[in-house]
This record gives sequence, structure tokens and C-alpha cells, in this order.
Amino acid sequence: MLALLTIFFTSIVIAFSGAMMPGPLLTVTISESTTRGAKAGPLLITGHALLELLLIVALLIGLGPILEHRLFFMISAFAGGAIMFWMAWGMFKSLPALSVTTNGEQSAGGNLLLSGALMSLANPYWIIWWATIGIGYIYHSKAFGIWGIVFFFLGHILGDYIWYSAISIAVSKGKKLFTDKVYRILIGVCGAFLVVFAFFLIATALKRM
Repeated sequence: MLALLTIFFTSIVIAFSGAMMPGPLLTVTISESTTRGAKAGPLLITGHALLELLLIVALLIGLGPILEHRLFFMISAFAGGAIMFWMAWGMFKSLPALSVTTNGEQSAGGNLLLSGALMSLANPYWIIWWATIGIGYIYHSKAFGIWGIVFFFLGHILGDYIWYSAISIAVSKGKKLFTDKVYRILIGVCGAFLVVFAFFLIATALKRM
């Protein structure tokens, strides 16, 4: 039992180290929390968690080498860049009508579960992390049977839920201090970040061709 608890708590720490790094999922969490409120973070992470569960299954059945392949990285980088451009366009297009008094129905992100999965899948570095560090931890946990995998996954996801829920709560509470102008600037900056990240991914993929 001590070994399982060790896996659980170290997984939380590892999850924090990744979740706290700026990225597309964090950007979308900030932008969605301003309109959807504190529920945005947990819903986005639920979509993220479902995708990670599928990825863990894929790694367990031996798909790790495929995920590490250069061609897979290039495909995911181009596809991810396109998804980020699409999300950014939705943010920019909604800017003129955005208001802090919105009820959240006009949010640019659409379905939050889908957005959480898409923003994870759009980032090839997330895939690389799982195909390297993640798979190593999975094999370590697998030595303790199915419960080792369960404790690893629960700890990993709990770390994500704690961090992104905290971000979502902070942003949703802070929106009371926003004017419409400040709110639109924030969403514009989030959209710009997605564009920059998309260009970075595509440029990296082109260099590897």
C-alpha cells in the first residue's frame, strides 16, 4: 500500500510540474473561465483526462514507438497548429460583442470537454511527454499491477484538476474587476498566444522535414 501511495503522490507532483507551464490548455482555461465561470477549468480537464486515459491504454498496448516517430510529431504539429488557429479565430471574431455581463452562451470555445481534449491533442509536446516520461512512469506503476496504473492515473489527473480549477476560480472571481475593454484585451491576448504557439509548432515541424 505504501508503494501505491508513493506512486499517487509523486504523480501529483509530476502533474503540477507540467500543468503549471504555460500552454494552449492554460490559455483556453483563462479565456473560458471569464465567461463560463469556475466550472470551465474542471470541464476542460475532464476532456483532457478522457484523452489521457485513451493515451495510457494506447501506451500499454505498445504504441509508444509510434508516438515518438518524427512523422507522427510532424502530423500532430501541423494538425495542432490548425486547431489553434481555429480556436484563436473564434476568440478574435467574438471580441466586438464580448462583455463581462455575458451569460457565457457566446463563448468562442464551444463544448468544453471537446476543447479540453483538442487543446491537449493539438500540442505535440504533450504527446512526446507521454511517449517518454509518461510511459516510463506507467511501466514503473505497472509492476504493482492494475492498481499501480490506477493510482498513477488518479494522482496525475488530480494534480491537473487542482491546478486548473484554482486558475478557473481565480479568473472567474477576478472578472468582477474587469471592464469590457480589459476583458476584450485579455481574450485578445489569449488568442494571440494561440497564434504564436501555432506558428512555433508549424515552424518546428518544417525544420524537421
